[in-house]
Parts: sequence; structure tokens; C-alpha cells
Amino acid sequence: MFQIGKTLVSEELFQKDFLCNLNACKGACCIDGQAGAPLEKQEIQILKKNYPKIKTFLRKEGIAAIESQGVFTENEMGEYETPLIDGADCAYVIYNEQKIALCGIEAAYNKGEIDFKKPVSCHLYPVRIQQYTNFTAVNYHQWQICDDACILGKIKQVPIYEFVKEALLRRFGQEWFDELDLIAKHYK
Repeated sequence: MFQIGKTLVSEELFQKDFLCNLNACKGACCIDGQAGAPLEKQEIQILKKNYPKIKTFLRKEGIAAIESQGVFTENEMGEYETPLIDGADCAYVIYNEQKIALCGIEAAYNKGEIDFKKPVSCHLYPVRIQQYTNFTAVNYHQWQICDDACILGKIKQVPIYEFVKEALLRRFGQEWFDELDLIAKHYK
């Protein structure tokens, strides 16, 4: 690990390759797992404000889950998450014609209905952020359902940090990313 400002960053972000392969995984990260996507506190208000516009893009099951649970849930550790449909799919999941899971929030963003792309945790994936008292950990989250993304990333030679560049810029800013890029290039 190395430090950039008040972040501790895993070297795996530039040691390992990753490029989503939705044709292979079908968006499994949005429908597998035991919890919703992590939400930052400020994202709750954004979701509340934009829900009426997002709702028009969602499936009826997602709408029902959100209307019964709220636009977010809080887990036993006090962390905020997206609600789930029957403990599985994220309530904001939609499917395209190829049965690939996509984000209804992002669909609203792509159509210009809202100016919020999606939760930063989703945008950053496979990078996970963990906030501690004195620092923020920035780590690669390895998950078997993303094996095809690792293979495609290796073929295309796309390091994780480059794959999630837009999300890292969104979360940490240009100066932080420039330092990460410099470290990654020095590392190679």
C-alpha cells in the first residue's frame, strides 16, 4: 500500500487489470451479494430529490421495494445502502433486451433527466472505499463473478485504476488522481 494525502491505496489498483465484460457476467454485481450498494450520506438526499425522475426507468418490483423500504436502507452497522428486491437484486436494477442488469439511475442520467450518474460505490467498482477515523482505504475488491472482467482487462491491458479513472476523479479529484497515475507509471 502507499499513501496519497489521507488515503491508503492498494497497489493492486495498478498491478491488476480489469475491464467489465457485461456480455459474460450479465451485470451480476448488481444482482448478487447480500447487501445493497453502499451509499454516501450526501447521496441519500440526491436519491430522494431525483427519485420521481428515476422511478420512470425502474421495474415494478424495484418501485415496490423502494416504496416499501425507502430510497435507501441502513444496515446494522449504521451504513447506508440501496434497497434490495427480496434480498437479491438492487432495487434500482433494470434489464436490457439481452437480459443484462443495468442501473436505472444511470439510465435516467444518460437520458439527461438527472445530473447524478449513480452511487459512487457502483461507479468505482471493483474498487471499494472504506472510511476510517484518520484515513480512507482504497482497495480492489476481488469477486469471482468478475473473473471474465479480469481476463478481458488483461487481454486489453487496462489496469484497474485506469478502468475506474472517471470514478476516482469524481471521488478524489484531479490532483489525487495525477499522483496515483505518477506512482503507477513509476511502479511499472
